[in-house]
Amino acid sequence: MNPELIHWTGPLGLPRFDLIRDEDFAPAFDECLKLAGDAVESIAANPEPPSFANTVAALETAEEPLNRLCAIFFTLAGVDSNPTREALQRDIAPRLAAHGSKTSMDPRLFDRVEAIHQDRDELGPQDRRLTELTLRGLRRSGAGLTGAARDRMAQIRERLAVLSTEFAQNVLTDERDYVLAVADDRLAGLPDWLLRAMRAAARERGLPGQVVTLNRSLIVPFLEHAQDRALRETAFRAWAARGTGQGAGGAATDNRPLVAEILALRHERATLLGYKDFASYKLEPEMAGNAENVDALLRQVWTPAKARAEADAERFAAMLHEDGVNGALEPWDWRYYAERRRQAEHDLDEAQIKPYLTLEAMIGAVFDTAARLFRLEFREFDAPLWTPEVRAWEITRDGRRMAVFLGDYHARPGKRSGAWCSSLQQQHHIGAGQRAIVVNVCNFTPPEAPGAPSYLSWDDARTLFHEFGHALHHILSDVDWPSMSGTSVARDFVELPSQLYEHWLEQPQVLDRHARHAETGAPMPADLRDRILAARNADQGFATTEYLESALVDLAFHTGEPPADPMARQAEVLASLGAPAAIPMRHATPHFAHVFSGDGYSAGYYSYMWSEVMDADAFEAFLEQGDAFDPETAGKLEQWILSKGDSSPADELWLKFRERKPGVHALLKGRGLVADVS
Repeated sequence: MNPELIHWTGPLGLPRFDLIRDEDFAPAFDECLKLAGDAVESIAANPEPPSFANTVAALETAEEPLNRLCAIFFTLAGVDSNPTREALQRDIAPRLAAHGSKTSMDPRLFDRVEAIHQDRDELGPQDRRLTELTLRGLRRSGAGLTGAARDRMAQIRERLAVLSTEFAQNVLTDERDYVLAVADDRLAGLPDWLLRAMRAAARERGLPGQVVTLNRSLIVPFLEHAQDRALRETAFRAWAARGTGQGAGGAATDNRPLVAEILALRHERATLLGYKDFASYKLEPEMAGNAENVDALLRQVWTPAKARAEADAERFAAMLHEDGVNGALEPWDWRYYAERRRQAEHDLDEAQIKPYLTLEAMIGAVFDTAARLFRLEFREFDAPLWTPEVRAWEITRDGRRMAVFLGDYHARPGKRSGAWCSSLQQQHHIGAGQRAIVVNVCNFTPPEAPGAPSYLSWDDARTLFHEFGHALHHILSDVDWPSMSGTSVARDFVELPSQLYEHWLEQPQVLDRHARHAETGAPMPADLRDRILAARNADQGFATTEYLESALVDLAFHTGEPPADPMARQAEVLASLGAPAAIPMRHATPHFAHVFSGDGYSAGYYSYMWSEVMDADAFEAFLEQGDAFDPETAGKLEQWILSKGDSSPADELWLKFRERKPGVHALLKGRGLVADVS
């Protein structure tokens, strides 16, 4: 086995990606799965009486070589996929699931942890919490099952691992392979900065002229600016067709049969464990607790969001008709007319804004905000990573290393779309302890040429802040055990730090300091800054509605009996909501990767809004002190939220930070959906 896969020898403890080859992974998985299996077996078969040290604590490190290998492999599978890695991912997914089932369903481990749990009051707070979480995890994995039910649970978990891998790879194929060439005589309305990005995308693929791809940072501005309605329709339909078998990958990438099987297996898994449906199983450990609470929150926001969207739809339809187009407003029209309205009402031209929102400037804003709030310092250094454009920083405070941070910012073929935060290494205090190695991945449009500035949209800049908010959860983590450090928290709590951090992008003092012109270095004019901030809720009816549609469909999929035809169920939910025809789901079912490329957000896509209720209220805590950088409030945020991981229940941490329960009024006001809520 290539030792670099396990024992990392790069700068500041990073892996040496330049020493890792694709052919190294298969034998490494063979070896690491055996090591992990042997380590777990030694714990389960230990003849000594069960203790926290020889069972619960031992399980925390039993799979460390496998965990480090998986961290490298699945990072590469997301940021730099190729046929070899995709094939290996399909092969390894059921093997990892089988290992996980064997471990988490071992009755010997269950009995040992249950015995320790009975005497948990003798343990310290974090050890007691870890014991409770470990026992809960074993129960929810099926450790209490016997006979045929136990065997069936293992089969379900292995099959779900296969299906989720296929789902993700199908979406990636459709995104990677689609290219829409745009002729020179059909460029009306496209600003120069977008044309440059389209030409760069063409050059990257060895094509002449300019193209549209399904990278969100490219297709969304194309839909906002292209005057050619037929081209907008073509591009939008390709975007919407991902995972339907109608996309670039053809019938081989049709995810709809996979979705039906995934939903059926999840339901069966939940009923084997004694739950009435998958939503009941999934939501039990979350802050929301049950589907009824989730549904109540989403519908409380749906009503004002839909009213705003319907009013906007009437206006946009009138604009469409004024342009001489008969017929209804369509999904490929909405962004175009919303952008025209935004420009007219707020006198905003993206070409004016982008020179002030370079990637370099916004990274500076992200880091400076963290420095002012949490006294963090950043030093960039060179390291051999998966591609030369990935950047690395050491993060310190008062001379002490807090974390290593990696940023992979630009879209490229073979890279999964979207943006996410992950970790190569979790913080913990075992032995000498270790600090986190955190990765932020984005898909911003690459610069026109090497060395040229990379320009961001306002949404891109918000994404940059969002993902670094997740990173802070890792960077400031200060807990004893790796399985409850960083973002290892309730799903509807995990988005609190990320969405909260977005608020600092909107602070005038941040923009005044960092939003500087790429060529002149001049600060963004106050008038332009104020118009940007005034326009930030310009299309909130659309943004909120498309999100809620996806969240409510996700919840409906997992509540009650699973649908035999998920697409029909999706249509039923949207019809029952009276969803505006021109606003489709933000993530239609065949490419709803949050929900079907794994079960992290299954029955949990609502969590962004659940967390937003808290993030809006949390930022109010700063504003109540009259200072967005109030040091006392920042200290409480770190003390009770960012450093605690899952060492205490999320609702307890929130109450210690805010000393009251959050309310939805701050969210509605923040989105501009109501003027005030009493």
